[in-house]
Amino acid sequence: MVGDRTIQLTEPWFDDSETGRIAQALAGRVAGNGPFGQRVETRLESMLGSPRVLLTTSCTHALELALLALGVGPGHEVICPSFTFVSTANAVLRVGARPVFAEIDSDSLGLDPTDVANRLTPRTAALLPVHYAGIAPDMDSLLALATDRGLRVIEDAAQGLAATYRGRALGTLGDAGCFSFHETKNITCGEGGALALRDPELARRAEIIREKGTNRSAFLRGEVDKYTWLLEGSSYVLSDILAAVLDAQLDKLNEIQARRARLAHRYRAGLGDWAERNGVRLPLESPDRSTNHHLFHLLFADGTSRDLCLSGLRQRGIGAAFHYVPLHSSPFGRTLGYQPSDFPVTNRVAETLLRLPLHPTLSDGDVDLVIAALQEIMR
Repeated sequence: MVGDRTIQLTEPWFDDSETGRIAQALAGRVAGNGPFGQRVETRLESMLGSPRVLLTTSCTHALELALLALGVGPGHEVICPSFTFVSTANAVLRVGARPVFAEIDSDSLGLDPTDVANRLTPRTAALLPVHYAGIAPDMDSLLALATDRGLRVIEDAAQGLAATYRGRALGTLGDAGCFSFHETKNITCGEGGALALRDPELARRAEIIREKGTNRSAFLRGEVDKYTWLLEGSSYVLSDILAAVLDAQLDKLNEIQARRARLAHRYRAGLGDWAERNGVRLPLESPDRSTNHHLFHLLFADGTSRDLCLSGLRQRGIGAAFHYVPLHSSPFGRTLGYQPSDFPVTNRVAETLLRLPLHPTLSDGDVDLVIAALQEIMR
């Protein structure tokens, strides 16, 4: 233990702001697409520079909604990384398409465009890059590849809110961008998501699918005198109670980002020499990419050193974790025809990556304790 407490890996910052907004929501409409939901969508549109943002119940559902709206389905393939959370591939499977895994590059930890190009087939309908840790892969090359082949691009920006690539917000580079407001994310309502769309017709289609296949949203705006069933759809609308929490969280976003940036800088300053001595790589810094400091990770020279530090930190009451069990090597991934030895870069990253605590309620002293613990463990 660190003194008489533990240092959490992630922790949301809630206070009276959230409880006050919840009380306001409870006094009005609590179903989806209410006043708070509409307000948050407008705020996100302005922040992202996106013509349309739709709140959803999760990033998983945002991914599903994007694929459905784009017409991706049976007979199609979608290329995505194996180094990602299961939702990325599950969304593809849920619409009846097949996820095709591709290698990541060892710098951004995102899709490697060269490997993606080698996995294209006549059935490829879309690319699904993931912005790991709020750091974009080589989106110029991926977007060029998509344009050349007539492919759609859906960005898994679950970790990407408030990060940019060449000055543009992550989640607005392709046809659709999907965000998460899970409790581990920079801003949160516990469970929630959003879908950013740039094409008005695609946004109209997604809005209908989100509302059980009806034009209820148009009815609530007074555009039609009654609503009816137009398309196959589902229920992806976020409750206004959770939207109220997001509204309060958006008020804090600048402060949350400032705190995360300060803590990440403290990690870099305190671990720079130690990392160089031990062959450990710190997160990518690039003039083309502005990160949101969603997480701070280390890449060790080998799995033995990573596991030593992971267990040592946990024994000291310091939250630490790895990312991910690669999807291609998982039990279900193997049913798709993949072998555990596939994708050597992905496997190496998964075996050597360690996440350190990073969240807005973490103190400078907590970071110093984590740094000191790592130095002691590797001494």
